[in-house]
Amino acid sequence: MTTNGDAQFWDRSSRKYAREPIADMAGYERSMRRTLELLRPSNRVLELGCGTGSSALLLANSVQSYLATDISPGMIEIAREKLATSPVGSLSFRVSSAEDASLDASQYDAVLGFNYLHLVRDLPGTLSRVHHLLKPGGLFMSKTPCLGDMTPLLGKVLLPAMRAIGKAPHVNVLKQVNLVEGLQSAMFDVLLVEDHSTRGKMKRPYIVALKPGHTLSRAA
Repeated sequence: MTTNGDAQFWDRSSRKYAREPIADMAGYERSMRRTLELLRPSNRVLELGCGTGSSALLLANSVQSYLATDISPGMIEIAREKLATSPVGSLSFRVSSAEDASLDASQYDAVLGFNYLHLVRDLPGTLSRVHHLLKPGGLFMSKTPCLGDMTPLLGKVLLPAMRAIGKAPHVNVLKQVNLVEGLQSAMFDVLLVEDHSTRGKMKRPYIVALKPGHTLSRAA
C-alpha cells in the first residue's frame, strides 16, 4: 500500500472512525491538558494527522492560529463539518502533510502529531521536516502508539497480515527508545517524556521536543 493507498484507507474508514469512542479517554484528556499548558496565545500551530479534528477543536481557541492537516480528504471533510457546527476563528483544516511545499520553513511555534508518527512511511524524513517547519525555540509535541513495547504478536504477525489484505494502513512498529533517538538524530532536544496511558499495557508516550535556537518566550 502506497501513501495514496493509506489516504484511501482512511477515507474509507473515516465515518466509522468518527463514530468510535476514544479508547483511553482519561489518557487523552491528560494529553490535552499538558498540551494546553505548553501552548501560548501568540502561537502559530500546525497539527499533522489531525483525523476528524477533535483535538484541534479543543486546542485552537487557545492560540493565534491553528492549521490542522491530514492526508485523508474524508477525515478533513468530517473535521470541517464539525467546525461549521462549532466555529473557531483561529482554526482551519487542510488536506496536507508534513511534506507540503507550501508550508514555509521556521513558520510555526508548535507542531503537534497525536497518534501520527507510527503511520508515516519515512520517520527520519518526517522528523527532519518538522524540525524545518518549526521556529527556533519551537516545540514538537507528539503522542505515539509504540507497538514494539506492547504485544510482539501484533506487530510481527497480525498487522502484516491485515496490511496484505488491505485491512490496515502502513504502521511502524516502534519502541519509545526509537522515538527519542529519532528526535535526537533530527537535531531536537527531548524535554519531556510522559506516560499518559491509563489502560493496561497500552504504550503511547507523550513527548515534547525543542528545536534549539533562540528560545521563544513561554510567557502568556
